[in-house]
Amino acid sequence: MADTRRAPSQGGPARLLVAVYAVFALAATARASYQILTRFDEAPLAYLLSAFAGVVYIIATVAMARPGRAAQRVAVVSCTVELVGVLLVGAASLLAPGAFPDDTVWSRFGSGYAFLPLVLPILGLLWLRRSGRVPSRA
Repeated sequence: MADTRRAPSQGGPARLLVAVYAVFALAATARASYQILTRFDEAPLAYLLSAFAGVVYIIATVAMARPGRAAQRVAVVSCTVELVGVLLVGAASLLAPGAFPDDTVWSRFGSGYAFLPLVLPILGLLWLRRSGRVPSRA
């Protein structure tokens, strides 16, 4: 039987959250693609991490916008990967700035993007939990 539940992004704050994720997906992917195509030799690690972040944002956007258990699990995993990524890359970019000659989306905990890369996965996970979309461990 088909899943007849509404997609979680069909109302209020959820729609805004998905929209912000979509903007970040587009921005991170476009920026990383341009940098990889035109300046890859300048900061390959930074540009590949930005591309990875863009892919994570794309996956999170799609998963949050869809109903169903599979989508909710993908959304939780992608938000968790995003949070771990921004914490690890943020810390590494402060502790070893020489390894990051150019910023990634997650550098300095997303300071180049008003810290939204740090806040988004937290908001995403909170929303998933509050809306009952975080899968139980059963």
